[in-house]
Amino acid sequence: MKQKGAAWALIATSVPMFMVAVDNLVVTNALTAIAEDLDTGQTGLQWVVNGYVLAFAGLLLAGAALGDRIGRRRVFLWGVALFTAASAACALADSAGALVAARILQGAGAAAVLPVSLTLAVASVSAARRPLAVGVWGGVNGLGIALGPMAGGLVTQGLDWHWIFWINVPIGALALPLARWAIAESKGAPRPLDVPGVALVTGAVVAAVYGIVRFADGADALVESLGGVVLSAGLLAAFGAWQRRTPTPLAPLHLYRIRPFMLSNALALAMYFGVFGSIFFLAQFMQGPMGYTPFEAGLRTLPWTAAPMLVVPVASALVGRVGGGRLQALGCVCQGAALVWLAVICRPGLPYGAMVGAMALAGVGMGLVFAANPATVIGSVAEHEHNLASGVNNTVREFGGALGIAVLTAVYVHGGLRSAVLTGAAVVLLGTFAGLAVRPAPEPARPASGPAPSVPRSAPSDRPAPSRLP
Repeated sequence: MKQKGAAWALIATSVPMFMVAVDNLVVTNALTAIAEDLDTGQTGLQWVVNGYVLAFAGLLLAGAALGDRIGRRRVFLWGVALFTAASAACALADSAGALVAARILQGAGAAAVLPVSLTLAVASVSAARRPLAVGVWGGVNGLGIALGPMAGGLVTQGLDWHWIFWINVPIGALALPLARWAIAESKGAPRPLDVPGVALVTGAVVAAVYGIVRFADGADALVESLGGVVLSAGLLAAFGAWQRRTPTPLAPLHLYRIRPFMLSNALALAMYFGVFGSIFFLAQFMQGPMGYTPFEAGLRTLPWTAAPMLVVPVASALVGRVGGGRLQALGCVCQGAALVWLAVICRPGLPYGAMVGAMALAGVGMGLVFAANPATVIGSVAEHEHNLASGVNNTVREFGGALGIAVLTAVYVHGGLRSAVLTGAAVVLLGTFAGLAVRPAPEPARPASGPAPSVPRSAPSDRPAPSRLP
């Protein structure tokens, strides 16, 4: 493809993916305004966030498999159309229930956009330019996550919270014809979609989140809370049994025996649990006791959310030398220490300057994990399993964020902000042990003459091979 055509294809895949990334956290600094306008409390607000995250996470693997089967561009276009229509529905919502339902549809559209966008971007350029395409894709994704809280605060303060969703509509309307014109259709090796597996694991997480949310509502909801947790445990057991029986599991069973793969995904779950849950409350703390406007609060989170954009390129260059496990462990230590720092100092009347160091440290921790975690996950599997491993990793991260918001809300209701953030810090710090347990494979001994012996596939390293794209 000509360079000009490749550039347009990169733009066409990056713009919708940027919208998807922004909407992960765009509502955080609009939650106070949404609560007042729609007359809802913490339970309703967490579903505004989790409705999107759970649908996004639960359908990511389905979106990737569907793209391989019927065409990635087709699924991408469907996803952009659904995301755009759901954004309009969010903007028109006049109740918390309507907003949550529209956010669920937004998450479903995002699940069709994200998993195929990287594949389409890489396919649009020559082999020599593929690292550049991956870098552009990762940079746009990181920029969307970083700007989400600030953009939501700016739009909410300058216009109205409805406009954080309306703004997606013209962008989506322009992105659809551009993608249809600029992106070539492609398919992967057709692989069956494990629909029962998707339903069981998504149902298990939704039931767990529901049970935890109901626990936060007090003693009157105790029966429903326990019911949700018991149902979740039953669905997880059924999922495990089904994965052992079905010939087409969501992830091949041998992946569960790969130590770096499993440990890195466990660490991602812990990291996103603490990060999403803590940002959810700290954004409201800035607008409540600290008295900042939505835009001022979003602007002041930039030391946290923007720091990964500086850290990720440096950390990515160190993964092969230091080892992905060690970098991930260091990231959890930085993030956990920052959350403890914030929990200790947060109080009404706190000057913003006292928070900057903690938020910058949290951003460094996020950046280290953002760089080393996917690289370690992908580097631990065979090349033909890269897309599948990435899909599993993205799913685990999103589920971790949803669980974090639910659990920390329950802790907040019963123990306050400090207890909630300290709980998030404890979970993140537990992830440190998973990172330290990821051991690099020993370097094979080189004989006096002849080529070095190959490393068996049964002993993967947390140091990705140079030829693999993270």
